[in-house]
Amino acid sequence: MHLCKIVRFGITVRPFFMKKKIMLRLKPSEASDHSIIQQFIAVEQNCAVDSVNGFTILKKSIDARSRNIFFNITLEATIGEAFAKPILPNFNFKNVTHSKHKIIIIGAGPAGLFAALQLIKCGVKPIILERGKDVKARRRDLAILNKEGIINSESNYCFGEGGAGTYSDGKLYTRSNKRGNVHRILQLLVHFGADENIIYDAHPHIGTNKLPQIIIAIRNLITDCGGEILFEKKVIDFEIKEDQIKSVKTFDGNSFAADAVILATGHSARDIFQLLQSKKIQIESKPFALGVRVEHPQSLIDSIQYHCPVNENNATILQRSNFLPPASYSLVHQVNGKGVFSFCMCPGGIIAPAATSVSELVVNGWSPSKRNNPFANSGIVVAVEEKDIPSFKKYDALSGMNFQQRVEQKSFDFGGGKFRAPAQRLVDFTANKISTSLPDCSYLPGLNSVSLKEVLPEFIQSRLQLAFKEFGKKMRGYFTNEAVVLATESRTSSPVRIPRNLETLAHPQINNLYPCGEGAGYAGGIVSAAMDGELTAKAILSKFSIHI
Repeated sequence: MHLCKIVRFGITVRPFFMKKKIMLRLKPSEASDHSIIQQFIAVEQNCAVDSVNGFTILKKSIDARSRNIFFNITLEATIGEAFAKPILPNFNFKNVTHSKHKIIIIGAGPAGLFAALQLIKCGVKPIILERGKDVKARRRDLAILNKEGIINSESNYCFGEGGAGTYSDGKLYTRSNKRGNVHRILQLLVHFGADENIIYDAHPHIGTNKLPQIIIAIRNLITDCGGEILFEKKVIDFEIKEDQIKSVKTFDGNSFAADAVILATGHSARDIFQLLQSKKIQIESKPFALGVRVEHPQSLIDSIQYHCPVNENNATILQRSNFLPPASYSLVHQVNGKGVFSFCMCPGGIIAPAATSVSELVVNGWSPSKRNNPFANSGIVVAVEEKDIPSFKKYDALSGMNFQQRVEQKSFDFGGGKFRAPAQRLVDFTANKISTSLPDCSYLPGLNSVSLKEVLPEFIQSRLQLAFKEFGKKMRGYFTNEAVVLATESRTSSPVRIPRNLETLAHPQINNLYPCGEGAGYAGGIVSAAMDGELTAKAILSKFSIHI
């Protein structure tokens, strides 16, 4: 056996084994080859290549700041001993069929599903009420929406099993552990079928094509353990007595009693916000963002980000290397005291109609796991605060929601119906010029060339115009009429916050109601929503003195 020699203070030591954390900076072609990585480890550690018995990647990111592009890889190498591939922890889910406690969870998005998993780990039965359909039935409704412009208001890109995340890009960018353990959430996703690279990629994502199977695997685990997931159970009322929810009533006339209720309905469940307001249950208006979605040819974004040379017609001469993923970007600029920023950037992606009502138009983006579509799209949005929309003050806590809804209705009208999107070429948008033609676009319902000045509020439109020009300075080639701008990107986050006690996480008025996730204003994506679901479930378990 060849063992690595370590020299310290002039003394050569031959260890019996070694696990060593190493940081490498490799060319894209090198980073994709297992044997080459082993060679670099051997050189780094001054040992024979065949003594490097394996390695585990801990973190991987791209540095494309210069023409010489590198992957920065942090790994743990096993030298001089048998390599053992890391295994996932045993999550030890319990049978909860005969659970003493029953918890109602409203919403089967990431927050609701991960709250259910946490309850099951501790022997408590969850009953999930989901207004939409299961993922397979939901897919048929999405096909009708895209092809025929007909929407099912209870089964769409926002409502249904898995929530808005199921048919999204599946981005898992959250790295904050403030609300929970990010690593454990990623491990759970791998446990249910996600690729292992999400654990170490700096910008992990699952892909819309893979998310449904993961959601189905989670559902099967919940039901196999004795939990329940009930579809097409739209909640319409709460029976409240003595500061507690006694039962939850659904559209079909059923009533469900429970010890506690987790409200995890997502950012688009406007009827739930209206229900809470009508019952005088405290809610608050909160800042959000609204704007447009812009789409470029992916080859153009690749050429900008990877410094590929272009000719005088702005055509890429050298294509992206096969060892590099489709390029992404992240942009932000302050315009007159307001942040304008990219949101949910989808390399190799598709723009989708993400509305939830017949006469409202919302656009969002997603990508398959390979990100191999010819376009790159991103939301470009402007921060919106209550002071920006004084005419909506009469709606109190629902001021932002009503403003959001009004812009979506206008977008639908200017699109011309059937969820066609009002659109302009990018440079034309900044010049208030109606485009005489529109480029090819991934948005299946189609586009209608209009002046978006007629659709967007002035404080948003004017800031977007200035920001796009600045973005063109930061990314040479970005500001081009090859790009198309669609309205409206409006569901970036919830415009409403449902307050909760900082310690118990229960609502300050209703002591067994637990607001949770994006819809309640406590998360901003799949991972943060999942962590908040876990956190909320733990608060309920603590209340019932159940060991976690």
